[in-house]
Amino acid sequence: MEIVLRAAITFFLLWLITRAVGRSTLGELSSFELLLFITMGDLVQQGVTQEDHSVTGGLIAVGTMALLTVMLGYVNVRWPRLGRFVHGSPVVILHGGKPDLKALRSERMGIDDLMTAARGQGFRNFSDIDLAVLEPNGKISFFAKDEGSPSGQGDAAGGSAP
Repeated sequence: MEIVLRAAITFFLLWLITRAVGRSTLGELSSFELLLFITMGDLVQQGVTQEDHSVTGGLIAVGTMALLTVMLGYVNVRWPRLGRFVHGSPVVILHGGKPDLKALRSERMGIDDLMTAARGQGFRNFSDIDLAVLEPNGKISFFAKDEGSPSGQGDAAGGSAP
């Protein structure tokens, strides 16, 4: 039972850390960040199982974290408001060709990162983009300006980019 409790506490701590790191970072990890997360996983394992090196202890720890992951997925489906807290919600980071600097700052994303993602989707300038949305998974959805539309609403162009 002690392993289950330690695994649950560790799970929620790791969840908080990944939420604090930010979506833009999770969408595209650098080599150093990837190594940091792998190392953190190894360190967490030692704290969860302590001196228990048995297969049963490892399976209990992994099973607890898997069960909590499934439960968070269920929360997302069953209670959408709580799900937005758990998984995050999309953030508009560019509207009408102009980046929202406040939104970018709050997501710890630089203007250069946004331009890199836009170029990856074939956009040369922000002025070609009607809307850019940072999704909860760290991807960016771009919507091109539709010059022929009287409403000024854009249509989807180029799905998403990291």
